[in-house]
Amino acid sequence: MEPIYITGAGVASAIGIGKEETLAALQTGRSGIRPIRYLSSSHTDLPVGEVQLSNEDMVALLGLGDSKSYTRSALIGKLALKEALMDARLLGEPFDEVHFISGTTVGGMDRREQIHAQEPGCGREIAEIATHNCASCTELIAEGFGDFASMATVSTACSSATNAIITGANMLRCGLADIVVVGGTECLSLFHLNGFNALMILDHQPCRPFDRDRAGLNLGEGAAFLVMETADSARQRGLMPRFVLSGYANTCDAFHQTASSPEGDGAFLAMNAALNAAGLKPSDIQYINAHGTGTPNNDESESRAIKRVFGEHYPPVSSTKSFTGHTTSASGSIEAVFCLLALEHQFIPQNLNWSTPMEQGILPVTEQVENPRIEHILTNAFGFGGNDSSLIISKVKE
Repeated sequence: MEPIYITGAGVASAIGIGKEETLAALQTGRSGIRPIRYLSSSHTDLPVGEVQLSNEDMVALLGLGDSKSYTRSALIGKLALKEALMDARLLGEPFDEVHFISGTTVGGMDRREQIHAQEPGCGREIAEIATHNCASCTELIAEGFGDFASMATVSTACSSATNAIITGANMLRCGLADIVVVGGTECLSLFHLNGFNALMILDHQPCRPFDRDRAGLNLGEGAAFLVMETADSARQRGLMPRFVLSGYANTCDAFHQTASSPEGDGAFLAMNAALNAAGLKPSDIQYINAHGTGTPNNDESESRAIKRVFGEHYPPVSSTKSFTGHTTSASGSIEAVFCLLALEHQFIPQNLNWSTPMEQGILPVTEQVENPRIEHILTNAFGFGGNDSSLIISKVKE
């Protein structure tokens, strides 16, 4: 099959705005999980991974002025999209053949909550509420960059951004597009934080993925987008791509509304299918960027799934959610960018805060691996309802 080239990427999360800041944090082990600063919540005891900018800061950074109310998800998304377009040499170019697909679940809920807390006005709040659904979030992100050939929104909980990437890849494979911009965005909201708190899966300390004493996840926010295109498109634009989306898969075991199956059936099927799509063997993978939320259920289930696919001699594994918190719908694309950085700079991100092995769990990477040889990375994103997706990102063979 024709390769799917990755020709640009942009990211914004708790560990930095842009790939340069992100790389520095990953290589030095600097986490972005902190006390709540920007979300107005009574749950000040819950650490989170917030983007360290106010909405006003982002409006100024993007040069938007203050004439329009942007949701936080859209502003974070705009930061990531701008970098991705610049990286792929698309910023300022016509977008009549470029398609945009973004994943989100919370969308503009943060702005909706602000309006709900205000006194009723003169109908202004009704007009604003109409822009806070997930699809409107995608439109707000795209606004000002150009007229995309098409736009679509994917909302499958924590696998949303990964499924946006898969949707774009399928469009390229089917000849429906030559260039796609794909990924996701998510901001923190009270709906978000309180909902996960009600599930009793939030840790009151920095999360400890794959640790015996893990107590849950930390929520985060962020966005990331990838530019992917066909070989003909990259050639016509004079690009020499370094990365390729070599395999991908989405499965759904529908085991439970929020829990993963005990044996990791959906995760097992997704990883196997991605390997088959890439034409690779388990031994060809040099690093696994795990979903690794830090919840008792996920880490046990994912450990079993990894061992079912790779055996006891699995490749190095880490969860970068110990850096950013769980950015839910955006996590798949944010972690895909982390994988691109790992491939480009040949390093394996640490699994922070780990100290004690789980019974029959995987042993994650907890310090820098010296001079790894990485050609293929598998990255997982698992959503509620058992909607599980895996990607394999590879270096282009020279």
